[in-house]
Amino acid sequence: MNASKEDILFVAAQFLLFAAYLFEIPEWRLDYPDDAAWVTLLLAGLGIVVIIIAMFQLNKNLSPFPTPPKNSELVVTGLFNYVRHPIYSGILMTTFFLAIYLNSGYKLMITVLLAILFYYKSEFEEKQLEKKFPGYKNYKASTGRFYPRF
Repeated sequence: MNASKEDILFVAAQFLLFAAYLFEIPEWRLDYPDDAAWVTLLLAGLGIVVIIIAMFQLNKNLSPFPTPPKNSELVVTGLFNYVRHPIYSGILMTTFFLAIYLNSGYKLMITVLLAILFYYKSEFEEKQLEKKFPGYKNYKASTGRFYPRF
């Protein structure tokens, strides 16, 4: 696959934010009740499960780039029946609840930046998917971007 300039920029920004998430700014520590710590850790783990399931469901269609691979197929079953971008959802869920568990305002800020990046990356990705798959517009109208529609 020939990655476009946009593909490379989105993936580079994503990995820079992942790397930034590994650090901490002690002055940005938050104070949450310890009673909820196990719940936030469980929800962060659930986010990891969502990522893994979505990766398996994408199978050969999996790519870090927003432009779909040449021989890809549109996946609309499993988690994709409810959410168009479950991997992004799982990442946001994991980083958000892990930040809460770690009492980290800095990691919460990185999560917000990831959410903004994923919004724009998914916008670009969906334009590419609409070009490649005629049924994508109908699929898009019936499912949520990162979270199921209710």
